[in-house]
Amino acid sequence: MSMAERTRWGPDRTERSGEREPDLEAPVIPAGRDGTVRLGGLALRDHWFDAPLDHAQPSGESVRLYAREVVAVDKVDDNLPWLLFLQGGPGGKSPRPEGASGWIGRAVNDFRVLLLDQRGTGRSSPATARTIRRRGDAAAQADYLAHFRADAIVADAEHIRRTLLAADGRWSVLGQSFGGFCVLTYLSFAPQGLSAAYITGGLGPLEASAEQVYQVTYDHARAKNAAFHAAFPDDRVRLEAVAAYLRSNDVRLPDGSPLSVRRLQTLGMAFGARSGVPPVHYLLEEAFVDGPGGAELSDTFLHGVQTQLSFAGGPLYAVLHEACYAQNVATRWAAERTRPADFDPDASPLLLTGEMIYPWIFDDDPALAPLRDVAELLAQRDDWPALYDREVLAGNEVPVAAALYTDDMYVDARLSSETAAAVRGLRVWKTNAYEHDGLRETGDVLDRLIRMVRGEL
Repeated sequence: MSMAERTRWGPDRTERSGEREPDLEAPVIPAGRDGTVRLGGLALRDHWFDAPLDHAQPSGESVRLYAREVVAVDKVDDNLPWLLFLQGGPGGKSPRPEGASGWIGRAVNDFRVLLLDQRGTGRSSPATARTIRRRGDAAAQADYLAHFRADAIVADAEHIRRTLLAADGRWSVLGQSFGGFCVLTYLSFAPQGLSAAYITGGLGPLEASAEQVYQVTYDHARAKNAAFHAAFPDDRVRLEAVAAYLRSNDVRLPDGSPLSVRRLQTLGMAFGARSGVPPVHYLLEEAFVDGPGGAELSDTFLHGVQTQLSFAGGPLYAVLHEACYAQNVATRWAAERTRPADFDPDASPLLLTGEMIYPWIFDDDPALAPLRDVAELLAQRDDWPALYDREVLAGNEVPVAAALYTDDMYVDARLSSETAAAVRGLRVWKTNAYEHDGLRETGDVLDRLIRMVRGEL
């Protein structure tokens, strides 16, 4: 594919911003004559865009995209450069700011920030078990969802950039986790739209297969289990007691879905974020109460587990998680196929898993059950296009700075280092001071990357 073909995604569609939401899918209550809401030192304004579902067919079906403009209240009228934020996931909506704190507070010192709800998420045209029923059978639904990966998200971003900034305008982009994967796709296929790029916990593998990714992810999950029990020694006994109870009893969560040992193990997904570890400990602390027949799992525990494990708020994550690594091959449930014996539900000691999606989750989670057949088709799909262009990345001219967390459970540091070396001019900050959620912890992470791009560090 030529560079012209790689970077041409069709004509702009119409933008509708600020004044009103164009239909009833995402109602807006405007505040102020221009629709701007002021909150905690920030000025917030809504933007709506219509973009092609398939950017290779710009005259075909469209999808609605929502983005929230965020600027410091004292800089509303300033001519600030734009910073596009790409959220982690896949299938995650952008953050909902409550004030000028954290990384957003740091960003609005220098930028007009655009928080994009990636296609299918948040207030953008949603892709859920309810909405995709309109597509037809499972095959039609799978074909539809195949347009929700990083390549389509980047094409959406370019469409929005041209609408807001004109064809020759450029902006910076910040990608967290999967959003960082999207930044690498952006640098591969549309670098002319970028003035700078920042990546946190998202230097994804350029060529590693899903199998290779999950093999190393299990190693990280094993280490996180050891660290968890070192920090909370009493939780080993508590966890084993819960598992023993589940093996002997038919336990249901408040939504009626089964809680099995294998499903309990997926609580380990929280271990990838520093903020996610304490909630697992507190759940186990209150796991049991004395019932009529003796010890039984508490309502508090079951409610907390359901909150942690349900994909009702983000079904696209489960459906497209393995697909975000797929390039020209099928993933075929790589996490399930590479699962080591010591992560078996009957193994002792019991290990919690991590950022893995298994086919049986679509049986156990009511929010995912209607998507079971779609997920199976996507897992077997083998015509995924490439997400990165190593040749373009090797000649990169966009200033790029990335935070590489050496203790990251989700994105392997060795694979990230290989990616960093493949992108010309990319400056990398390796640190064990933060984990995967470092950007959410503090504005210092973004501040350091900004200063790296400016040559101040």
